[in-house]
Amino acid sequence: MAQNDESAERFWGEFHGPNMGYVEEQYELYKEDPQTVDPSIKELFDQHGAPTWISQPTNISEGSVSTSIDNVEKLTSAIKLVEAIRRFGHLEADIYAVGLHKERKSELLDPKTYGLSEQDLKNIPASWLWKKAPAGVDNGYDVVKELKKYYTGTITFEFDHVDDEKERQWLLDRIESGNARLDLSNDEKKELLNRLAEVEGFEGFLQKTFVGQKRFSIEGLETMVPMLDGIVKSAVQDKVENIMMGMAHRGRLSVLAHVLGKPLDKIFSEFHHSPNKELIPSEGSRGINYGWTGDVKYHFGAVKDVDESETRTRITLAHNPSHLEFVNPVVEGFARAAQEDRSEPGYPKQDVNKAIPVLIHGDAAFIGEGVVAETLNLANLPGYRTGGTLHIIANNLVGYTTDQQEGRSTRYASDLAKGFEIPIMHVNADDPIACISAVRVAYEYRQTFNKDILIDLVGYRRYGHNEMDEPRVTQPLLYKEIDNHPTVANVFAKQLEEKGVITTDEFNSMKENINNNLQEIYDGMKENDSDKVTCQPMPEALNEDLGKFKTAVPLEDLKSLNDGLLKRPEGFNENKKLSRILKRRKNALEEGNKADWGAGEALTYASILQDGIPIRLTGQDSERGTFAHRHAVLKDVETNEKYCIMHGLDEAEASFDIRNSPLSEAGVLGFEYGYSVQSPETLVLWEAQFGDFANAGQVVFDQFISAARAKWGEKSNMVMLLPHGYEGQGPEHSSARLERFLQMAAENNWIVAYVTSSAQFFHIVRRQAALNGREEARPLVLMTPKSSLLRNQIIASEAKEFTDGKFEALRNQPNLKVSKKNAKRLLIGSGKIMVDIEEAIGESDEKFDWLRAVRLEQIYPFPTKELEKVIKDLPNLEEIVWVQEEPKNMGAWDFVDDYLREALPEGVELRYIGRPDRSAPAVGEPNIHKHEQQQIIQQALNLA
Repeated sequence: MAQNDESAERFWGEFHGPNMGYVEEQYELYKEDPQTVDPSIKELFDQHGAPTWISQPTNISEGSVSTSIDNVEKLTSAIKLVEAIRRFGHLEADIYAVGLHKERKSELLDPKTYGLSEQDLKNIPASWLWKKAPAGVDNGYDVVKELKKYYTGTITFEFDHVDDEKERQWLLDRIESGNARLDLSNDEKKELLNRLAEVEGFEGFLQKTFVGQKRFSIEGLETMVPMLDGIVKSAVQDKVENIMMGMAHRGRLSVLAHVLGKPLDKIFSEFHHSPNKELIPSEGSRGINYGWTGDVKYHFGAVKDVDESETRTRITLAHNPSHLEFVNPVVEGFARAAQEDRSEPGYPKQDVNKAIPVLIHGDAAFIGEGVVAETLNLANLPGYRTGGTLHIIANNLVGYTTDQQEGRSTRYASDLAKGFEIPIMHVNADDPIACISAVRVAYEYRQTFNKDILIDLVGYRRYGHNEMDEPRVTQPLLYKEIDNHPTVANVFAKQLEEKGVITTDEFNSMKENINNNLQEIYDGMKENDSDKVTCQPMPEALNEDLGKFKTAVPLEDLKSLNDGLLKRPEGFNENKKLSRILKRRKNALEEGNKADWGAGEALTYASILQDGIPIRLTGQDSERGTFAHRHAVLKDVETNEKYCIMHGLDEAEASFDIRNSPLSEAGVLGFEYGYSVQSPETLVLWEAQFGDFANAGQVVFDQFISAARAKWGEKSNMVMLLPHGYEGQGPEHSSARLERFLQMAAENNWIVAYVTSSAQFFHIVRRQAALNGREEARPLVLMTPKSSLLRNQIIASEAKEFTDGKFEALRNQPNLKVSKKNAKRLLIGSGKIMVDIEEAIGESDEKFDWLRAVRLEQIYPFPTKELEKVIKDLPNLEEIVWVQEEPKNMGAWDFVDDYLREALPEGVELRYIGRPDRSAPAVGEPNIHKHEQQQIIQQALNLA
């Protein structure tokens, strides 16, 4: 603690005799244990050091120092009041334009609560309570009045939960200097009013022109548009390359029109859906494609480039389904991908100021949807941080028909953010200057500290949840008030009229011009009288043969890569047991040896890096691998330093980014999907800890990964690695729910595969990397082995399978002697069960010349031609048998049934062998599992 410095001298010099005895007594306690001191006095000691009369004793006589603490109690009470205003001023702030909370008072801000009168406060010098008190603030009473202006107005602040002192002081200085509120010129105020009138006019035009149609209007939160304008303007000035935005329905059309510049005639045309009268926008407005199934108009996103001199800032509004907040991690993935340079080996280099994420939340959804917390938790994690997100809660006080007291357990919708030390600003949406001021503070904070910050934009909802909804049934009092409440444009115009900035006629003329322009655009559109309703065709390129991509790699290249994977930095202390295990891979490619799954996977990634394709691989425990097979990142046993084996490759021509993710599925999966969309040249892989846990990210699979191409024309080449297989580990550690991915498989939307050798993995993932950025790109859902198979030599592959082979969608069952003439049964299955059958055949003395068996390694797109060729070679075939270890109502059976029946020759029977229908994926008792598994194998081989 600094003592006797100039500031301490100035501060303590202002204390008067009656207080000195108490302060000296407290300081003696402070020296022994600071925690025993009155907190208010402790804060003074912490800030100013020792009192000068203690560190520099004076000749004050003992009789002149009073031991009375009455005056000190008044001082400490005043200090507590001042701190309460800073901490709890929001409880009295004027942040509600309408509603039951509009008039608020708190005892925490009442001087009487602290035993203080007006005169008591006037007796205390201002500098004792507020070190930076401005001129004209002379005493405690002035301090209270001035600080209440800053903390209880139409903009207020919560940052007591932020631990970093620099951040707290930065916010304190901005607020208490008066610089948190912008001082606009008259021209700027007119410009702001005009912007609000444009937004209001647009929404009003839609309301009267397309009566009763859903649009989820922004009315009640119109100030959101000039707030976003402010972010764009600041980002362009700072030469930020990308602004990545995500939002739900509320206000989306206005944001598309006014911030993204989506042509108004295009928006108008989307409101017409009658089969014989469609409005056609002008030629210049047609360049917006939305996939082949399309979506409702308030789910679409857009892209706009803002060019100023030599700088281009791209604004991207992400497409978003009705699952509201699930777009949040997608946008963060967009931003991370836009911030990184992946051209060099090692981890990508990140510049957080190349892209800024902006997320607009709903008040009910922000606190109610768990994916929000998952996304907030990513903010400061090394593999996911984006250098700060600007959050805006579009707070309309109601969640559909649910009141706040029924929708959350917290005072504010924003309270969730406190757990992540995110500063919060609450602002009244009826004060547009306060709103754009809040955005300015938020933007500067983000740029200064590269951390998230949140604005709770408190407004209302002019209509119901949508324009067909009647809110007066569920919120009668609130909507009685809203019905009589003027719009923000009218509120602001009245203020400007009273100050002589504009006249009523000027404002009316402004509104009339806006409406006339909208009407002119609408009237200029043509009608299409065709009776036909047509959909966009699915791109033909998606149907092209995937077999055209060469994935084999020369043996000398693989051996060189394998040697590189075993190199370690000089002085690196590797775990000895692990070192012995990994060194076994050295001879994996030699004649007579095999590369197991871990070795094959490492060669897959190494060879892709050699091709100059960046890789990003994340998931829970993905650095080591859930089942300890990967070990892509090693730890020095002496220093704990990390070393990634892919970063030591001389042949690598691109970055390799592998990260352990937080314990999250939906949030991380959405992030990786967003990354893959924004960076199509990168092979992005997400690995589930167990495939079963992927169901916690089901919304991302359903609404984004499987359907985004069809709905929005959004491409992704992402790979999902889902460990799957029945090993007696129970219902939550057996099944990746293969049936769910197959249920969504259609229109060549993705590839679903279940491979059974390290070489098959090598070829299918290399093929996926070759699809990067191409029209054929689509996600890959890949079932992968778990512990019992990963080290099993039966799924290991010889070198020639990597150097000469390619991916086989339909693969012959290994080690089964085939007599095509004698074969009566064609056994087909996928994955681990076929490996179990291979082992059973090897252990049996039986001859199986009556059996032909193939493995379905790519289930979708289904290899129909390959199967037809196999069947054609079996003249005495009597039955086709599908075998699986999953229950009959799960796994691939329901999906392959139709394909198998279509290929079924006349007189040939189709049968199923596997577990019966079940409600849970697997049994929980290992012995029962073994018995069931053995029964399936014996039935498949007629050994029962």
